Amino acid sequence: MFDSDALAQAMQRSRGHAAVVMGPRGLIDLAQSGSAKAMLPRVTSGLPEVVFLNTSGGLASGDHLGFSLDLRAGTHAQATTQTAERAYRAKGSPAHAEVSLTVGTGGWLDWLPQETILFDGARLERHTRVDLQGDAGCMILETVMLGRLARGEQLRHLHLRDRREVRRDGQIIHHDALALDDGVLERRANPALLGEARVMATLAIIAPHAPDLLQSARAELNEPGVIGAASAPPGRLVLRLLARDDWPLRRQLNRLLARLRTDPLPRIWQI
Repeated sequence: MFDSDALAQAMQRSRGHAAVVMGPRGLIDLAQSGSAKAMLPRVTSGLPEVVFLNTSGGLASGDHLGFSLDLRAGTHAQATTQTAERAYRAKGSPAHAEVSLTVGTGGWLDWLPQETILFDGARLERHTRVDLQGDAGCMILETVMLGRLARGEQLRHLHLRDRREVRRDGQIIHHDALALDDGVLERRANPALLGEARVMATLAIIAPHAPDLLQSARAELNEPGVIGAASAPPGRLVLRLLARDDWPLRRQLNRLLARLRTDPLPRIWQI
């Protein structure tokens, strides 16, 4: 007799971890294993780049993926992912993703991963942790898509636990958590939840000067088809975006990043 649960338990799971250490003069160390890889494209202008990728093609039940970037004191860089991450239907335990980012004193990191696409039945638990030392700062972005509108994909079952935290010298200064499950999907028409939105993004800048960017950010929130809001708690600028389709949201993000940054976007974003 065919036992689908036993087959799922016996299937090979994806494991991968990529770790990069950089200093002001460039790469110090690179380690990668399993499905996780890291590339450092040659950059002639702007910030040095680190591009992470998952060669397994997506995350399914029981998979584990880890990305780590350590910027030593005085190092400025930007990091992204080669393509959208995909979380597929999972009958068993959730897929786990861990992102660990460290920025030394006087350093800066722009963490600009491409979007995460969730498929019906996906189960994903992700934790992104940024450790800032001294006066270091960062920009962090996260974009989540509930299926692809052009493919007519509808999500009825979902388990997402997505947590981002930023610490300065060991103390939490920013915490942002998102939980989505079947109940939220059933009630999504509620204006207090998602409404008709299928794509959501959060962009945060953690630095003493971040609140000074509030008016510039709000002036850029005018892309048709995108609902956006910005707030400026002490030492932070936080923007939240909702859209029904990914292209308007991507256009809005590109304009925001151009307004809030002085360096070119990662080349993979410009393809």
